[in-house]
Amino acid sequence: MAMRIGLLGKKIGMTQVFAEDGERVPVTVIQVGPCLVVGKRTPDRDGYSALVLGFDEKPVRLANRPELGQFKDSKPLRFVRELRLPEAEVAKFEVGQAIKPADVFGGDTALDITGTSKGKGFQGVIKKHHMKGMRGSHGTHEYFRHGGSIGCRLTPQRVHKGKRMAGQMGNETKTVQNLQLFRILSEEECIMVRGSIPGAKNDYVIVTKAATRTAYKRKGAGKEAEVRSKNPLKASKKAAAGRG
Repeated sequence: MAMRIGLLGKKIGMTQVFAEDGERVPVTVIQVGPCLVVGKRTPDRDGYSALVLGFDEKPVRLANRPELGQFKDSKPLRFVRELRLPEAEVAKFEVGQAIKPADVFGGDTALDITGTSKGKGFQGVIKKHHMKGMRGSHGTHEYFRHGGSIGCRLTPQRVHKGKRMAGQMGNETKTVQNLQLFRILSEEECIMVRGSIPGAKNDYVIVTKAATRTAYKRKGAGKEAEVRSKNPLKASKKAAAGRG
């Protein structure tokens, strides 16, 4: 199991910002603070080591008795998750400590973000599995968007598992890997991530350091990549000269 430090947060929405070289970058704004250390799991007591984080306060009147017992030293929180970490890493934090994004992330960090995708209800095979459907000519009736045959006759007399059929679409736990931490907004306790992430606005997400790499590297952009011109007219003239 990968053990990576991270934070809990809420998806605020998407916008666009401009990089230093003039590039227009689509980003997702995520509020990741304040994240509170609710508890710690130790191998001696629990059999494993983990850090219990909480995010987003809720009124005491909405908390039940087990929650009030869990949050006896702080206000109740809506979103609570455990992050598996080495025992030495867990020992660095204290219960009740507030963790800020600058304490965890920094530099050109690559992130993995886990959230719940938007639910789209019961959908057919064309929308869910991108099937082509039937043609609308030559005697075709009431069969334009059907899924077609699903059986196997006498043998094996059943539908194979994993058959692509109509059903519930979305509302699943999804993880997008290796996203760029574009900017940290310390005062607002938010971060900007290049690209999109799972879920709708105000949905809760888990932001952790990437499992497969330590730094973000954009495809097609090497170390010696030429800096883009801030003047679009010069860029277009240069591209036209290259084609000529």
